[in-house]
Amino acid sequence: MSSAPARLTVLAGPTAVGKGTVVTELRRRHPDLFVSVSATTRSPRPGEINGVHYHFVTDEEFDALVAQGQMLEWALVHGAHRYGTPRRPVQDQLDAGRPALLEIDLDGARQVHQTMPEAQLVFLAPPSWEELVARLTGRGTEDAHEQERRLATARMEMDAIDEFDHVIINDTVARATDELEGLLGLKG
Repeated sequence: MSSAPARLTVLAGPTAVGKGTVVTELRRRHPDLFVSVSATTRSPRPGEINGVHYHFVTDEEFDALVAQGQMLEWALVHGAHRYGTPRRPVQDQLDAGRPALLEIDLDGARQVHQTMPEAQLVFLAPPSWEELVARLTGRGTEDAHEQERRLATARMEMDAIDEFDHVIINDTVARATDELEGLLGLKG
């Protein structure tokens, strides 16, 4: 008797929509859930830990990973830094019959869709544009110039919502997490 292969789920959405917050709540509920740790060329934000939040790498290290085919997807995000998903940990989870979750940007989701069309694409959307702006400015992690740049990118990301299999409105973390939990087949 063969079972269906484990499914890769890709969670994407605009900056400050709460992807990290929803994934954190999902992991609290399901500590064994595999969530890929992305590699990035940006510097750590206060409190971020290398290997936990991201794998912080130099431009040269990132170039080597790409050249060796070790990235499932990668992209230049906000025109400033590269982010990508190391391929091997994700494939190991899927090969073992366990689901894998990627929390990535729009370009990355498109790349995954090209190489793994069976992946489930989930878009996390804000309840309104005004709420997204308030979340970005309220978190205080970017200066005004960076906020403007991220909001310009967010407008383009919102325009791609129809490319996704499912849309979850992040009006409350608990409700959005419940919905994602259902899509991952984690609800009993």
